[in-house]
Amino acid sequence: MNPPLHAVKGHGTKNDFVLLDGRDGLALTPDLARALADRRGGIGGDGVIRLVASSRLDDGAAVLAEDPAATWFMDYRNADGSLAQMCGNGVRVFAAWLERLGLWDPAAELAVGTRAGVKRVRREAGPDDEPWYAVDMGRWFLPGGDAAGAAGGDVEVTVRGLPVARPALRVDVGNPHAVLAVASGDELAGADLTAAPVVTPANPEGQNVELVLPLGEREEGGRRIGVVAMRVFERGVGETQSCGTGAVAAALAVRAWAGEGAPDVWRVQVPGGVLRVTVLPDGHVELAGPAVLVADVAVDWLALA
Repeated sequence: MNPPLHAVKGHGTKNDFVLLDGRDGLALTPDLARALADRRGGIGGDGVIRLVASSRLDDGAAVLAEDPAATWFMDYRNADGSLAQMCGNGVRVFAAWLERLGLWDPAAELAVGTRAGVKRVRREAGPDDEPWYAVDMGRWFLPGGDAAGAAGGDVEVTVRGLPVARPALRVDVGNPHAVLAVASGDELAGADLTAAPVVTPANPEGQNVELVLPLGEREEGGRRIGVVAMRVFERGVGETQSCGTGAVAAALAVRAWAGEGAPDVWRVQVPGGVLRVTVLPDGHVELAGPAVLVADVAVDWLALA
C-alpha cells in the first residue's frame, strides 16, 4: 500500500489551495489536481500548487535565466486540472509555506518561479500586525492600448443577472482579464456567476472576468487611496471568494477609467477580505494581502480514485 499523500491547505482572502511538496519527484497531473480540488470527494480548493525545483521543469529554465535566485517554482493547476500562468493569492500562500518549511528567510526578498516569470515577494506587517505578503506582479498592459482605456473597454461581456451586455476592458497581468463596471451594490450582488460570463470577441484561451464597483477615494497615511469592490469568475474554476491577479486587473481598469491624476494605491474589497494594489513607477504593479496555512492533511490515494 502506498503511504498517504501529504498535503497542506491554505488560502489568501479565502481563495484556497491544496499545496503539495514535489521536491521528491511527485508529479502533479490534471487528474490528481481535479481529485484534490474536489470539494466533496477531495480536500477542496480553487487550485493545486506543487513546490518543485525550477531546475526540474522546462518552464523553470526561463525562470533561472531571468534570475538564478528563483530556485523554487510554483507549479499551479486550476481546480479543473488546467495549467495557469500565475495566481496572485497563490504566490502569497506559496511564500508563507516556504517560510514554514524553512526554505525562505523573510528577512530577505523571495524570488518565486512561475509560468509568468519571476515574482518577488517580501513580508510586511499588515493590519493588527497580521503578516502580509507583498508580491511584485511584474509588468502589466492593456491589450487594447490607452485608447481602449479611454473608450471604457475593448470587449463586451454578458453576465447572467445583469440586464444588458456591458463594455469591459481587457487587462493582462501575466494572465488575461476582462473588467466591467457595475452601477450599484445591488447590481454587484445580483450578478449570477454560477454560469461563465460570455466575452465578445472571445479569447481562445479564456479569461477571468471581474465585476467592479468603484467606491471613490479616501485619505490613508497621508496619501490618496482608491477603493473598489469586486466579484470574479475565474477561468477553470468558477466564482471564487478572491482572485489576486483579478484584484490587480480591477484596480488597473478603474484607474484607467478615472484618467490622469487617479491614485496609484487601491484597496480592493473581495468577498474573502481586502487586498492592496500599488502601481509602481517602473511599470510594474504590486499585490499585497494575507496568507493563511489552515491544515496539514494525510490523503488516502485509494480514496481519491
